[in-house]
Parts: sequence; structure tokens; C-alpha cells
Amino acid sequence: ERGVLGVGRRLLPGAGRAAGLVAAATAPALATYTGVLLADTAVPSWHEAYPELPTIFAGSALASGAGVGLLAAPCAQAGPARRMAVAGAALELWGAHRVETRLGLLSEPYRTGVPGRLLRAGRTLTAAGVLGALVGRRSRLLSGLSGAALLAASVATRFGIFHGGVASARDPKYTVVPQRARVDRRAAGR
Repeated sequence: ERGVLGVGRRLLPGAGRAAGLVAAATAPALATYTGVLLADTAVPSWHEAYPELPTIFAGSALASGAGVGLLAAPCAQAGPARRMAVAGAALELWGAHRVETRLGLLSEPYRTGVPGRLLRAGRTLTAAGVLGALVGRRSRLLSGLSGAALLAASVATRFGIFHGGVASARDPKYTVVPQRARVDRRAAGR
């Protein structure tokens, strides 16, 4: 009760709560930061996807955090992780769909080759993870498998986005064709 240990027992719970509040306040910025950094480059498919990349990375972070929760928490206490899985999957799937369809020619690298396979695997694993999380409320095994699927989906999605940008940077058509289209639009507007 006295001395250094006594003071620590009184102060640490409050410090822990304060640290938790700071972490909760800064988590959204940390989760989306990678997407913002990628979008702020000259890589064509990343740069054009600037509205979606932070959403994808936030959803991916939320879903993978839920995956860890499903792996670690007992089934009776995993309700918040299940809700996080649904919310994160919705953000991640919506953003990935937009990246694969909204960008015209610059969506192509996200649909073909290694990036396309990774993003399709990410979608499949995300859907399986959410389905398992919702159906497996009483099964420790199914909750664990769902958590692992959500973690693997996050990895696949992030690497799919990464490799899609790299593919767009390697092929000059993803730079030249959009530039010519912009010049033609400006010339037609004058």
C-alpha cells in the first residue's frame, strides 16, 4: 500500500485508461495513413485511387483487428469483434470494388495478373471470415478460422493494392493514355 508499488497501483489504472483514449483517438489516422501515402505519389493507379485507398486501408485494419479479436477472445466475449468484422469488411469490399471499377484504364492493373488474384482472394477470404464470424457465434473453431481468414484477407488486399500500383508504374500506357486524354479534354474546352 505504501512506497513505489502503492503509488503505481493507484496511478497505473488511470494512466491505462488515458492511454486507451489516446489510442482510440489516433487509430483512424494511423489505419488510413498508408493509403494516404500511396495516393500521394506519381504511381498512376495509386494516385487516381486517392478517395478509396484510405477507406480500403481503414476497412482492412478494422477487419484484421476483428480477426485478432476472434482468434483471442472467448466466443461469449467476441460480439464486438464480430461487429468490427462486419464494418471493416464492408469498408474494405466497397473500397476495393470502387478501385477495380471506377478508374477506367487505371483499374486494369487491379483486375489482372498477381494484383487481380490477390484482390479476388482478399474478397473471398473477407466474405468467408465475416460469414464464419456471424454463423460461428458458439464455435471456438469457426471463430478462430474466421479470424484467420480476416487476417489473411487483409494481407491479400494490401498486397493486391501494392502490386497493382507497381504494375501501373511499370507500363507506360497507364501514364501516357490518361495524360493524352486530359490534354484532349483541355483542348476541346478551349
